[in-house]
Amino acid sequence: MALGSNTKFYETPNHPFQGERIADESNLVSRYGLKNKEELWRAQSELRGYRREARKLLGSAGEHETEAEEFLARLKRYGTLNEQDTLDDVLSLDVTDVLERRLQTVVYRKGYANTAEQARQFIVHGHITLEGQRVTRPSMKVEAGVESTLGFDENSSLADELHPERAEAQE
Repeated sequence: MALGSNTKFYETPNHPFQGERIADESNLVSRYGLKNKEELWRAQSELRGYRREARKLLGSAGEHETEAEEFLARLKRYGTLNEQDTLDDVLSLDVTDVLERRLQTVVYRKGYANTAEQARQFIVHGHITLEGQRVTRPSMKVEAGVESTLGFDENSSLADELHPERAEAQE
C-alpha cells in the first residue's frame, strides 16, 4: 500500500459493541495468532468479495461461464475450495477457510512452529522460505501447489534441527 493512500482493505463491523461478536472475533484472533482484529476484518472482507462474485456469476447463469471457471480455478489453486466444489460451495465458505490459507497458519499447521504466534515471529524475522524465496508477510496467501516448498531459510539459525525454538514435531 502506498504512503498516503486512503484505501482500506476491510470493513469494520456495523455494530461495534456486540458482546457475542467480540468474543467470537477474540477467539479467532487468538486461535490464528493474528496481530489485531483488523487482520480478521480483512479476511472477512475477502470472503465477502468471494461470495459477492459467486452470487453475481450464479445470477448470470451461462453468460459468464469462462469467468466462473477462472474464479473457481483461482479458489481451488489457493486450496480454499476442493476440486469437486462448485459456485454454490463458495457461498457456504467460512472466514476460517480464508484464514487457513495464510502463510502464518500454514507454517504453524505444518509443524514449523509451536504456536501460531511463533509462526508469525519466524516469518517476520525472515526464517521462512517459500519456493526458495524468503518471505516476511504472515498474511500472504499460500497456493496449495507451493505449500510443499515451505521451509526454513538455509542461512537461518533455525535451519539447525537441534535449535531449541524449533517445534518438537520436526525432531
